[in-house]
Amino acid sequence: MEYNWCHGTKCHKSHTQDRIRGVKGSKVLRTRKIAQNNWNKNTVWSSFCSQGCWNDFMNEHWAEFMALYPRTEALETPIDVQVETKFDWQDNPYKIKVIKEVDSGEQVG
Repeated sequence: MEYNWCHGTKCHKSHTQDRIRGVKGSKVLRTRKIAQNNWNKNTVWSSFCSQGCWNDFMNEHWAEFMALYPRTEALETPIDVQVETKFDWQDNPYKIKVIKEVDSGEQVG
C-alpha cells in the first residue's frame, strides 16, 4: 500500500500515542503516514491527516499560494431570479424569490 506523509506544519508536534516512535531514551513524535486509498484519492485528505493539519498548513502558506494563483478578475455565474408561490404549514400562500443558475448556452429572461 502507498503512503504520503502528512504535510501539516505541526503534525510532528501533536502529543498523540500514534505519533510516538523509538525506544526508551530515544523517543520522538513523528508526522503521521496517510494511506492512499479510494476514499482520499484526489482530495486534500491524501496529504493531510486532519482538519487541524490542513489549517496549520494553510495558515502558514496561503500567501505563497495566492502569489502563485492570483485572482485578477471577478468570477460570475449567470442566473435567473424567479418569483415562486409557496404555502406555509397552514396552507397560506406566500411568494419567495428563487435564484436559478442558467446554463451558459441558455438566454436569461
